[in-house]
Amino acid sequence: QVQLVESGGGLVQAGDSMRLSCAASRLTFHSIGWFRQAPGKEREFVAAINWNGATTNYADSVKGRFTISKNSARNTVYLQMNGLKPEDTAVYYCALEFGDSLSPAAFGSWGQGLQVTVSS
Repeated sequence: QVQLVESGGGLVQAGDSMRLSCAASRLTFHSIGWFRQAPGKEREFVAAINWNGATTNYADSVKGRFTISKNSARNTVYLQMNGLKPEDTAVYYCALEFGDSLSPAAFGSWGQGLQVTVSS
């Protein structure tokens, strides 16, 4: 079973940047997605990248600010977050899809999550 470990996160001010990492124990034909859950809200899709890094998908709320990328040699996916806003505050999770539909519903095998807090 593939295990995911997220790192990064913390407290930043509005307008700052932050990079999250999701390291997988192994990856073959797996796509990686990032999701987030704010207090009192349902978990929502943020971004995803397919197994070879050729295709990405973003939520409208983060397009132009967040960039997902992959280092295949390290089995690690990154989420570069620029222009952070207070509404980006949430627990961020990475997850796997065995395949490359990049459909939010296709993801599972969640990481432990990490807190991102953006102060105004």
